[in-house]
Amino acid sequence: MSDQRPPLPPFTPETAVEKVRLAEDGWNSRDPARVALAYTVDSYWRNRAEFVEGREAIIGFLTRKWQRELDYRLLKELWSFRENRIAVRFAYEWHDDSGNWYRSYGNENWEFDEHGLMRRRLTSINDAPIREAERRFHWPLGRRPDDHPSLSALGF
Repeated sequence: MSDQRPPLPPFTPETAVEKVRLAEDGWNSRDPARVALAYTVDSYWRNRAEFVEGREAIIGFLTRKWQRELDYRLLKELWSFRENRIAVRFAYEWHDDSGNWYRSYGNENWEFDEHGLMRRRLTSINDAPIREAERRFHWPLGRRPDDHPSLSALGF
């Protein structure tokens, strides 16, 4: 099936970590259409106070997000998992069009279908203004290098 997104549930410690990294890589691409393919066609999101349903709405949401959150760089870390669910914590850095920098911290709860597509994403996020000198995510835009410190290693 072309809509399969391995690794598939039920997750093991190794496949849960892999799933989290694949999600991080997708989001760091900042390509809404690519990211949306990881979700079911009727996927349901709660992101902050916004509710999004379906791939087309996901594409619209992400397009708006990355037009506003410039030079976006994200780290995700596995928090917990069970069967077809994964909980992650994350942080990302970005700036607005006035050059104000932020580090956004959050938690996500994910639920997957049997094909490894995410059908539910529930997210809570807080934005903290930072000075540019306080930034910790300096890799070139795109995929985070494998040797970059994790959230835990950075003390986040």
